Amino acid sequence: MTSIVVIGSLNMDLVVISPHLPVAGETVIGTQYLNEPGGKGANQAYAAAKLGGNVAMLGRIGSDDHGQRLKANLAAVGCDVSGLGVIEGASGVAVIVVAASGQNSIVVVPGANHGYLPGDLRADAKHLAGARFVLLQLESPLDTVLAAALAAKRIGAQVILDPAPASDSLPPDLLRSADILTPNETEATRLLRCPPAVNLSVTEARGIARRLQALGASTIIMKLGAQGCLLAQREAMTLVPAPSVVCADTTAAGDVFNGALAVACSEGATLIDACRFAVQAAALSVTRLGAQRSMPSRSELPDQAASPK
Repeated sequence: MTSIVVIGSLNMDLVVISPHLPVAGETVIGTQYLNEPGGKGANQAYAAAKLGGNVAMLGRIGSDDHGQRLKANLAAVGCDVSGLGVIEGASGVAVIVVAASGQNSIVVVPGANHGYLPGDLRADAKHLAGARFVLLQLESPLDTVLAAALAAKRIGAQVILDPAPASDSLPPDLLRSADILTPNETEATRLLRCPPAVNLSVTEARGIARRLQALGASTIIMKLGAQGCLLAQREAMTLVPAPSVVCADTTAAGDVFNGALAVACSEGATLIDACRFAVQAAALSVTRLGAQRSMPSRSELPDQAASPK
């Protein structure tokens, strides 16, 4: 049976490499163009499958060529795609500008992703059977994300919720259903309705994590970019440092983190070891351009990271 089920979005990424991110009204001459499968849900499923996880993906693709490519790309790494339905029309797309610094700016047009509704999820319930971990994000309709979280709890699966794209308002039942909440700095502060923040100190991150726990999720894993991640449990907080790397593109690094986290947890790793595994995988991914093309295989990780148990 499938250990990890990812419920979420699939987008075709249209990526432009640029000297810097353009400001309003500015035209910038880019240096490279990429066209590749992406979407936060598909990215997490692809990352988990490529790292050796037993993974299934639920969601919706369009009837266009993009949809067929999105499905085939997941299948190529061993992800179960029998839960991907087809909706007449366009698949989701994301337009991504990547600066020379590695930072990015993204606009998503959901397409078929927003046609995946709670009723469809109920019809797909058979694909959840036996799942131990369910990964969720916020590029699908919020009602569907909540229904997915509640369905996961009913079968005893653990919910890993990535609150991305950033939102300043999530249903309390969704936050309470999340066994593990994995925001980055911007997403964490937005959930608290504070101004978006980056480069938080560890002390600041600890305070934000405690406030997020008060909203209902007992375990917070805050992704801190080059610093690594902060694992905040009820009894303790631990900073898991990231290795020093040369960053080429941060696109999908958070998705690699979540996919790797789920794989390690499904193999019986402790949360701290799962975080170490996830940090190593995410760090390697940012040294390469692109989303799914940047994701590491198990054999590419350091020996100590490749065996998280």
